[in-house]
Amino acid sequence: MLLMNTHATRRTYDAGLRSLLSLDEAHAARLRLAGWSGLSAQATPAWSMPGLARALGIAQLTIKDESRRSVLGSFKALGAPNALIKLVQRRFAQAGWSAVELLAGRCAQDLAQLVVISATDGNHGRALAAAAQSLGCRCVIVLHAQVSDEREQAIAAFGAEIVRIRGSYDDSVHEAARLAQERGWEVVSDTSYEGYEDVPRDVMQGYGVIADELLTEQGSEGSCPWTHVLLQGGVGGLAAGIVGCFWDRFGAARPHFIVVEPEQADCLLQSAIAGRPARAGGSVDSVMAGLACGEASPLAWRFLQPAVDAFMTVSDTQAEAAMRCLADGSQGDVPLVAGESGVAGLAALQSLAASNAERCAVGLDAQSRVLLISTEGATAPGVYAGIVGRSDTAVRAAQQAWLTTWSR
Repeated sequence: MLLMNTHATRRTYDAGLRSLLSLDEAHAARLRLAGWSGLSAQATPAWSMPGLARALGIAQLTIKDESRRSVLGSFKALGAPNALIKLVQRRFAQAGWSAVELLAGRCAQDLAQLVVISATDGNHGRALAAAAQSLGCRCVIVLHAQVSDEREQAIAAFGAEIVRIRGSYDDSVHEAARLAQERGWEVVSDTSYEGYEDVPRDVMQGYGVIADELLTEQGSEGSCPWTHVLLQGGVGGLAAGIVGCFWDRFGAARPHFIVVEPEQADCLLQSAIAGRPARAGGSVDSVMAGLACGEASPLAWRFLQPAVDAFMTVSDTQAEAAMRCLADGSQGDVPLVAGESGVAGLAALQSLAASNAERCAVGLDAQSRVLLISTEGATAPGVYAGIVGRSDTAVRAAQQAWLTTWSR
């Protein structure tokens, strides 16, 4: 389903929004996280996919590959760690600890009694657990019924204590908030709610690192290198982080933004219909586990409502096909390991390209230059192999063979 957003405008970036999220803040987050052993020292690659671009009838396709971000395998390695550092620095302001000291574990003795908690579908909780382990504080992660044992084990491997509940992701968010209130713990969530915006803002600033890398590589002058940017939905944090930075940089000349969600977890599309943060209209459960969210983040919505041109949904079947497309190196492009949520943008682009009416509606044509963000690799290797038909290791071997061939 494609829904054009009647509230979308083209204007200079709002000062109030810039005070919350800007390219400067994204760059500061990049510097804050630099040197952490949990992250790659290099920016993640932005792959050119000329074969797929031709097949889709567009001029250019770029895929930013967040599977290379860290051993955690997803963009979430930027959000929770940035937010945790800033939370600790606020709570222990008089100590004057730097990010370098915190991430190196030099303050662990002083942080031993600090407990952080969050709900997760997998990747956010894993990133928070890894950051908490580095800082030396306790971490509790609340998992809902649909989170696989494989994802639970990946989180627990970083020393997190696991709380299992029945129900959905949104139920786990409420349970994390309840436990924190009851026990005096600190919530580190990418979802905002009434009276809770500082940490989700810091999470979004962390996600802005992706935009900072992309725009730094393109230089500081000139128009936007991309005409269209397709972004995963979820609660809206990633999309808001990228939208805010691009809007800050290009103002009224920003690219067209399209936000993509699973058919059954369309809280942002429903928010666009309602004109305010709303709940999803479906069951929420999806193979795109990281996007299986039922309630939009009110903070993220403040960025998305005025700047996202269209909201759309894709099916689990379409996402699975997109995973195989990238793993196969379709159309002669480099093979990529992209997980279930990571391919939402490609699934949407393929759907748009197949419909003349939808192409026209979003202004997609032979001159379009499209940016996608593959937000995760095989964060659940068993699930990945079951969908793609071979392991992520095998796909990476194919990628290396492709790179070796084309470097000659």
